[in-house]
Amino acid sequence: MKLFAVYLSLVLRYPRLVLAVVMLCVGGAALSVGEFRLDASADSLVVEGDPDLAYSREINARFGSSDFVFVAYTPREPLFSEVVLNDLRTLRDALLDLERVSSVDSILSVPLFKVAGASLSDVADNILTLDDASPDLVEVEADLLSNEAYRNVLLSTDGETTALVVNFTPNEELESLLAERDALRLRDRQDELDAVEQEHLKTLSRRHTALQKQAAAELHEDIGSIRAILKRHGGMAEIHMGGVPMIADDLVSYVKRDLVSFGSVMLLFVIAALWLFFRNWRFVLIPLVCSASILVLVTGLLGLLDWPVTVISSNFMSLLLIITISLTVHLIVRYRELQLERPDESHAERLHLVLRSMIVPCTYTSLTTMVAFASLAVSDIPPVVDFGWMMVLGVFTAFVATFLLFPALMSLFRELKVAPAGRAMDITPLIGRFTERHGRSILAVALLLSLVTVVGIGKLQVENSFISYFDEDTDIYQGMVAIDTRMGGTTPLDVIVTMSPAQDTEVAGSSIGSAAGAADEWEDEWEDEWDEEWGDESASEAEWFTSDKMRTISRMHDFLDELPQTGKVLSLATLLDLAYQLNGERELNSLELGILYSRIPLEYRETLLKPYVSVTDDQLRFSIRVLESDPSLRRGELMDTIREGMVEEFGLEPEQVRLSGMLVLYNNMLESLYASQIETIGMVMGVIFLM
Repeated sequence: MKLFAVYLSLVLRYPRLVLAVVMLCVGGAALSVGEFRLDASADSLVVEGDPDLAYSREINARFGSSDFVFVAYTPREPLFSEVVLNDLRTLRDALLDLERVSSVDSILSVPLFKVAGASLSDVADNILTLDDASPDLVEVEADLLSNEAYRNVLLSTDGETTALVVNFTPNEELESLLAERDALRLRDRQDELDAVEQEHLKTLSRRHTALQKQAAAELHEDIGSIRAILKRHGGMAEIHMGGVPMIADDLVSYVKRDLVSFGSVMLLFVIAALWLFFRNWRFVLIPLVCSASILVLVTGLLGLLDWPVTVISSNFMSLLLIITISLTVHLIVRYRELQLERPDESHAERLHLVLRSMIVPCTYTSLTTMVAFASLAVSDIPPVVDFGWMMVLGVFTAFVATFLLFPALMSLFRELKVAPAGRAMDITPLIGRFTERHGRSILAVALLLSLVTVVGIGKLQVENSFISYFDEDTDIYQGMVAIDTRMGGTTPLDVIVTMSPAQDTEVAGSSIGSAAGAADEWEDEWEDEWDEEWGDESASEAEWFTSDKMRTISRMHDFLDELPQTGKVLSLATLLDLAYQLNGERELNSLELGILYSRIPLEYRETLLKPYVSVTDDQLRFSIRVLESDPSLRRGELMDTIREGMVEEFGLEPEQVRLSGMLVLYNNMLESLYASQIETIGMVMGVIFLM
């Protein structure tokens, strides 16, 4: 109690000193407000230590992947006309001129195999593109639409929409730091780091944060430049942009804009409500000063600590404003009650009684609120955990600052001469009388609602469409819908199949007999050329491509493609379909497959083969774009269907099939949120019961 007496003496006797100290702290915090930042990187949206995230990065490194944005281009005139293709070239070239754009994939630069009249044996010597010549555009359209590698990737099924895939130059330093940091973090979670390694981890984290800030600024600049280029071509076509980099950048912009717009509306509402309740500018000004001071203090502290706010925690300002207003209103209401109850007491005496009578209930309220937010620490999602601790810090700051600023500011004002009028109507007695008269009915309704609640809880599903987060007039929504409906889906999902050595031996053995006849015909013609031109390493890799194995891969592809929630599926089977067409619609035997692999130019091997097969790792990658706008989409069920189907249909072991990609990470986050809500409720109720 001595400490409380010192506090009362300080704030009531020296209000100007208290106010000066608090304002000095606010001014110091204001210097760091500029360092306050929003973060929409992958780290801010996934489960901490999620093995699927590490696996996803491993797969991207193995099969090749870069950040890209997807531009859907629907011309107002026929796509395959000279005027439209020239506009498309101009657009493509303008995008290529951007400093951090490494390449742009489009219908202008892909090989036209059928138009070139290439056969399987001379395909490497007959590569023709729209950039190289001016072939018959009707034939070009037919060629592109018949090629599974291009349909619903670079060209819509109806031939009216084309796509440009704008690939950004990889930030190798950032990727290297990320890999090293994640490896050290994994060891740190297992308590395997010594003091030197822990210090190195801190250094890496600081360097990674700095590079990430720079990369985010560069991405924002690039997205703005791309939008400016697309706008110049808006008269020729309807253009939409999509892709993870654009969504991440736009999320930050949307949050910043929402903070300003929502904050402004809330400020006006608070001012109006305070005036309506109290009819005195003193009781409007004091809550606003308290709220503004606390927001600056917390925001500046977050900036000083380099503690970024994520999409999930971005509404902390609104919550802090509400909590601070709530605390100050409690104090104001108590002061006005004392004006009615003790009109003869002085202004200072009333303030003394206000603080003495409200410190305990406000402390308990603040503590329970802090416990509720601290319970979010049980979540595995870093932004949720950060949000909880941010609010703990914010509520504590709001409590301390309010109990310093309110009495200090009130002491500087003169006492109100006229006490407020009593309440015209007290609703509490009305509720009490209603409860006494209808007690049984109230209990019956409460029991019924409880039963309905239990049934409803059993029907809860861990599902939420990412596209539903955004308004229909936003670029993200329009881009996702356009790409989803016209270009075969948006959300990426990879199915990784690891072939076992036993399966390879079995498949290869069964293929020898079927390919023996063809081998006699081809051996003399190709053997010497193969050894001299491609060498033993290429020959060894080529032996992996057996006909039976390719049939199995095609069946796997068809299984995935037939699922109603999957859009475009790309895999090694896509190239096999093209080879089938170039071979006169005749299936290739094992030797022909090996020769085809060896004769594909390296440039096109990187594009057509590397993303879908790793011979050295004996792995296949089926790249799926899931239809995000499909109302029947249930991510967990879809992934279970794929896992079970691949095991049952193709005789694989469960560990040979693994899913990766954004859909997996997003589903993991939803499931973690669901689990953490249950854990949070239990923890909060237990701690509050102890309190």
